[in-house]
Amino acid sequence: MRAIIPVAGIGSRLRPHTYTIPKVLINVAGKPIIGHILDKILESGFTEATIVIGYLGDKIQDYVHEHYPSMRVDFVEQEERLGLGHAIYLSRHTISRSPILIILGDTIFDVDLKAMMQNSHSVLGVKHVDDPRRFGVAELTDGFISQLIEKPEQPQSHLAVVGLYYIQQPQLMVDCLKELVKSNARTKGEFQLTDALQLMIDRGEKIKPFPVEGWYDCGKPETLLSTNQHLLSRLAQPAPVDGVVIVPPVFVSSTALVKNAVIGPYATIADGATVENSVIQNTIISEGASVKDAMLKDSIVGSNASVRGTYKRINIGDSSDLEFN
Repeated sequence: MRAIIPVAGIGSRLRPHTYTIPKVLINVAGKPIIGHILDKILESGFTEATIVIGYLGDKIQDYVHEHYPSMRVDFVEQEERLGLGHAIYLSRHTISRSPILIILGDTIFDVDLKAMMQNSHSVLGVKHVDDPRRFGVAELTDGFISQLIEKPEQPQSHLAVVGLYYIQQPQLMVDCLKELVKSNARTKGEFQLTDALQLMIDRGEKIKPFPVEGWYDCGKPETLLSTNQHLLSRLAQPAPVDGVVIVPPVFVSSTALVKNAVIGPYATIADGATVENSVIQNTIISEGASVKDAMLKDSIVGSNASVRGTYKRINIGDSSDLEFN
């Protein structure tokens, strides 16, 4: 089985971190976002993936080749960011007639993919939200999706399409995407996957909703930290460290150096990081970062950054050097 994972975006809401790494390589609960996604699809039986890359895509390729060498992965470059439908259209040469899963690369899902794929119809993951105007919205008739509308001004439904798509007839989807691209039919300036799916419905394809409760956004600092909290709560706790107070749940890499510190709750200390004489709460300390003589809460410290000083709330990017006097 094949999964398609679009990850070409620049991640502007997560700057300054995404100036030097793509969004999907930001660490959350001990591994990059895309690592959580690939682990999920592997445990669900997928053996092939198409990853649509763009901004800093070579770093994504390097990570996948190093950490998932046994998985067959095709990389497709999306040079122009013309929408999710465009990303999937560029991947058409990797799509056969077998069912496929499309899973967005900036979201982590806590969902039973095997149960989702047991349906005889195509299935879209949906979640009831209070304000659906920021999402693609699904309207239902007799238990099937009858209408898909991208970011409606006056939504008639509160079912948001959350970024999980199991497509039983992928060649029909490709034909509908071709029609959109050929006619330059864009919604809000982009080729939308929801528009192609609506064309499929209009041509007789039956698509069912699949409720998804565990839907964790990684697109903004505050949502990244809340996703970190959720994932940490499911991990086994690390072994005790002399001179360190661990308040679970936390993740402390075996290659991190932690001395005379209080870690947690909800702290991630990634590979090669150093934490000394510090208190770290609800914070992500990324790979190779150094934090000394500091109290951090609700913060993100980028890869190879250095923080020294006193209690602050910060959002510091990769390879930075910050000192409080």
